[in-house]
Amino acid sequence: MPEPLHALTGRASRPAQGPVAVVESVRVDIAGTPVLRGLDLRLEAGEVVGLLGPNGSGKSTLLRMLAGLIPPAGGRCRVLGADISADGAAGRAARAAVRTSVTLIGHQPALYPQLELGENLRLVARLTGRDETDATAALESVGLAAATHRRADQCSHGMLRRADLARALLTEPHLLLLDEAHAGLDRDSVHLVQVLTEAVRSRSGACVLVSHERDRLRPMVDRAVELVDGAVVPASVSVP
Repeated sequence: MPEPLHALTGRASRPAQGPVAVVESVRVDIAGTPVLRGLDLRLEAGEVVGLLGPNGSGKSTLLRMLAGLIPPAGGRCRVLGADISADGAAGRAARAAVRTSVTLIGHQPALYPQLELGENLRLVARLTGRDETDATAALESVGLAAATHRRADQCSHGMLRRADLARALLTEPHLLLLDEAHAGLDRDSVHLVQVLTEAVRSRSGACVLVSHERDRLRPMVDRAVELVDGAVVPASVSVP
C-alpha cells in the first residue's frame, strides 16, 4: 500500500479561530416528520467525534444538515463561521459556500458510474481548483493506481469505497463527515479512514464518524455522542 498522500496536506486555508461547527436547538423535518429536535452539538478544531445511534435515529440526516444539504427547520447551525440555518437567500448562499470545505462520504460512493475512476477524480480536481496530477496521487494513496482507467460501474464495492476516500483526500475538507466509512473496506484498507481523520485533524478541522461498531470507534475518536429521540447525548464509549 502506498504511503498516505503528502502533497495534498496543508494546502487548504485553515478555518477561522473557534469551533468548526456549533448546533443549537436544531430541528430538522423530513417529509413533515420531525427527525432531529432540540439538538445541540459543538465540534472543536482538531476534534474527531464518534456518532452512534440505532437505524432511523437521524444520524445520516444530521450529517446531511451539517454538509449544507438539508436546511434546519428551526434552531441555529453555524459551520466554519457561516450561518447555514439562515432563512431565504442568505441561508442558501451560506450552505453553498460551506460545501466547498465540507466532504460527506455517505453509504453510496459519490462517483459517476459511466466515468473511469481517474476521470471521476480529475473532475473533482478541476471543480475544486486543484491540479489533475493530484487526482492521480490520491488514487495511488488508496491503492487504486492500477484501476485508474476502470469505469466506476465495473468496480467492486470495496474499490468504490476506496475511491470515495481518495476524493476526500483530494478535497482536503475542514469538516469531514463519514457515514459508516468502514463498510465495504477490506482489512488492508480500513486504516485509510484513520489516515483521513488525522489529515483533517492536522489542519485544525473536525470530523464526525458514524459507526454501529463501538469497538471500532474507540481508538479513533476524542469523544462519542449518541442520537436518542432526535437529540444528542453523551455515549457510553470509553476513548483513549
